[in-house]
Amino acid sequence: MGPGPSDVHSRVYRALSTQLVGHLDPEFLAIMDNLQSMLRTVFRTENRVTIALSGTGSSGMEATIGNLVEPGEKILVCVNGVFGTRMCDVAERVGGRVVRLERAWGEVFDASEIRQALESDSDIRFVSIVHAETSTGALQPLSELGDICQEHGAYLIVDAVTSLAGLDLRVDEWKVDACYSGTQKCLTCPPGLSPVTFSDRAVEKIRGRKSKGVSWYLDLNLIDNYWTEGQRVYHHTAPISMNYALHEALSLVLEEGLENRYARHASNSRSLVAGLEALGFSMLVEDESKRLPMLNSVRIPDGVPDADVRSGLLRDFNIEIGAGLGPFAGKIWRVGLMGESSRRENVLFFLAALETVLRALDTGVKVGAGVDAAMELYRR
Repeated sequence: MGPGPSDVHSRVYRALSTQLVGHLDPEFLAIMDNLQSMLRTVFRTENRVTIALSGTGSSGMEATIGNLVEPGEKILVCVNGVFGTRMCDVAERVGGRVVRLERAWGEVFDASEIRQALESDSDIRFVSIVHAETSTGALQPLSELGDICQEHGAYLIVDAVTSLAGLDLRVDEWKVDACYSGTQKCLTCPPGLSPVTFSDRAVEKIRGRKSKGVSWYLDLNLIDNYWTEGQRVYHHTAPISMNYALHEALSLVLEEGLENRYARHASNSRSLVAGLEALGFSMLVEDESKRLPMLNSVRIPDGVPDADVRSGLLRDFNIEIGAGLGPFAGKIWRVGLMGESSRRENVLFFLAALETVLRALDTGVKVGAGVDAAMELYRR
């Protein structure tokens, strides 16, 4: 129940153990075609270039920024946590000129801020922003940003590593040009692949580069040839077992239905928050509409020992939760409810375990109301 990886369904584990075939075997190519179709559904896009990169979510970040941003081009990076900061680092490494737009960790950006930044600097070609900031639990609204970017001739890049398949994400409707994710969060697949999707205008930008990208392995012009049906030019040996696993994980997502899946994540998060608040805890992100349902950041009250509670949960109950990062180290816990981990029994078990650990540590927190509060919300 940390910030990822999440629990994995038994069907996905079974898929991982499927007999290997070659990465150009017709059966595997059929799986690749199915993966693309299912990923388009989950991303809510018709983008032709919608694939699963070989590598974790960070490879998706490197691929989107590294393929789109050419040396000397300006990129506006919205920084309100760890992963906005990482985007800056990646953009600088490929030669981009980074313009940082900053908010306090735990806050989100207004569309007007981004519009103003683009109006004040006409050289900005890209806007890069995190949909679900895993370091803080903040949810960034996106619906207006694509229009704003297109009005100013910019491309919108979105980090959806934590949000994909757990939170409403509409790549085409919101005019997102490049979006990347990871398999180990709400897709509940082991880490190892990065689903990505690129709009036609983004692909055209990549095709028209004046120089080759700095990474051969993540060069979309080469990778796309491997994923294009009827073409299939060898690029690298794909992680076949991981593609089996993602295929099964996506099947589970679509069997449940995206709207049902979003509702499940929201319901379990609300009940968890109700239980925590009944114990006297408060959430880092106060506005529920700006709060992630799959990553719940809770403030640690004075007198409650951060590490002792986390180690007690892990040692005595086999529950892992995440520590705070950066300025929130020692100040918050990050409780994940992602994909297969987002279950009613997990919420209730966690709250009961937390109360037990708090009581044993004699923290002064008044225990006994958390599970009841969560159950009451479930009943309603």
